[in-house]
Amino acid sequence: MNLVEYAENELRLAGMYDEDSNYNGMIAKAVVEIVAVFAKQGHSGGSASVVIPVLNKLLQYEPLTALTYKLDEWFAYTDDPLRLQNKRKSSIFSDDGGLTYYDIDDPTNDTRAKP
Repeated sequence: MNLVEYAENELRLAGMYDEDSNYNGMIAKAVVEIVAVFAKQGHSGGSASVVIPVLNKLLQYEPLTALTYKLDEWFAYTDDPLRLQNKRKSSIFSDDGGLTYYDIDDPTNDTRAKP
């Protein structure tokens, strides 16, 4: 069984092709398209083990390298008051022009002064 057949079988067993599944079975079709491209690239176990984590991060809008927090990494989310959002990690905001920041998904990633 090749990778595409394997994926189709697993998705079918999980009920993801069923019309009453999320998005009427369209998720399974979308996943199989991606698996088919991956399979067509002919990855060995070695290259697949490198490609998969990189792809996983990118598909989840996660940065591959450390954030710099330089001004070019921010955009104005709101103008009044000015609130910046990080372009590379959308959960990070700054209310003081990028001097300090906080992560709405990770409260431990907060450089604002604590009381």
